[in-house]
Amino acid sequence: MAKEKILIVDDEESIRSSLCDLLSKSGYEVSAVDGGYRAIEKVKDGEWDLTLLDLRMPGIDGMETLKELRKLKSDLIIIIMTAYATIDSAVQAIQSGANDYISKPFVADELLLRLESVLEKKRLLEENIYLRQELTNKYEFRNIIGKSKAMQEVFKLIERVAPTDSTVLIRGQSGTGKELIARAIHQNSFRKDKKFIAVDCGALPETLLESELFGHVKGSFTDAVVTKRGLLEVADGGTFFLDEVGDLSMGIQSKLLRVLQEKEFRQVGGIKNIRVDVRLIAATNKDLEEMIKDERFREDLYYRLNIVPIYLSSLKERKEDIPLLVQHFLEKYNKRRNKNIKGVSPGAMNILMDFDWPGNVRELENIMERLVIMTDSEIIEAEHIPAHIQGKRVCFNIPTALTNIELKKLKQQIRSQAVENVEKAFVINALKRSDWNISKAARIVGMKRQNFQKLMNKYNIKP
Repeated sequence: MAKEKILIVDDEESIRSSLCDLLSKSGYEVSAVDGGYRAIEKVKDGEWDLTLLDLRMPGIDGMETLKELRKLKSDLIIIIMTAYATIDSAVQAIQSGANDYISKPFVADELLLRLESVLEKKRLLEENIYLRQELTNKYEFRNIIGKSKAMQEVFKLIERVAPTDSTVLIRGQSGTGKELIARAIHQNSFRKDKKFIAVDCGALPETLLESELFGHVKGSFTDAVVTKRGLLEVADGGTFFLDEVGDLSMGIQSKLLRVLQEKEFRQVGGIKNIRVDVRLIAATNKDLEEMIKDERFREDLYYRLNIVPIYLSSLKERKEDIPLLVQHFLEKYNKRRNKNIKGVSPGAMNILMDFDWPGNVRELENIMERLVIMTDSEIIEAEHIPAHIQGKRVCFNIPTALTNIELKKLKQQIRSQAVENVEKAFVINALKRSDWNISKAARIVGMKRQNFQKLMNKYNIKP
């Protein structure tokens, strides 16, 4: 990775020299100037990642230099240095566009830690911009897979709610794609060029989660060695996605309610309010209404979150989407694994359609990735399907006949189903024996090619 470039601006030669020595040894590319005018020229002529800027200098002072640098390069990290540390000067510098503020004299380790912290945030921002460009098309809701009525209703809801700023509560089982829906809403909103921050509320213990969400001030607890911004503050202007919101403690629920009501919060151990402008999308697989009855979820927070509810059906409830999803994942992992599997046999598709998929779309995707990796033939056959999927096929549910007429109809239905299964197996077996050559398959079974083709068309079997 290329060294990050730091520009030091200070009228004291000893400060410039010591900082150049310290930062160069720490792996940074460093340059130094003795005043504001030279700093402005340097930034005009070159690319810089960070500027350490003295506040008190002769000629054009640090505050004026800061304003000019910010006009020239909006994403330049600027840290103010001064021996005249007052709250007023710190506030004024931050309001004028400084990223941070440090008092002289400073400890070397503390300065390096501060620099690494702000530069790491810059790296993450640049990476997020790159990923956002890469994934923009992927998360457009029109590209989410699903032709079922349930998914079409979800698409309509996304289209309607995305341009608004309303809070959305996405409900559904694990693996149904709640984060994908949240990202689709974000990508079709006016906030799409801002950050999308996702947090899994069930993945962190309460104390750590509170610090991640709201940030903390230095010294607020044992491991709080520096002040840290919370992810809500990082997401300012963008979309904040809270997954598994039902796992939040009552204390954090209370703080989250204030964010929704007042658009502000306090860091852990902090005394000042921080205002944020974020669009909140929450998701859960829990019964929040029952949790409210059990006093494990705040009713007032529930109503704040549930402005626009979106329910994602389980894959078991929308099995007509399975063939589309199978094809989508087949193409995805063919490309990723450099394979050329052409399709899934009707027998294999029947098994995939019959399975209940307790892990929903995520489980189906995992199985398809495994099948692409493990299958050497051009077609995924029934025997390629993992045993646990085959072993849980839904049995044919035979209803009870109540009259003789119903019995006759039922017998006819069973006969028809049995004949269809036999004919399908007959055609597929013939095609496999003939390497999927239709003419050869017809000759093998003693049929005219035209009649054999009709059977293939009847069951939508394609070589």
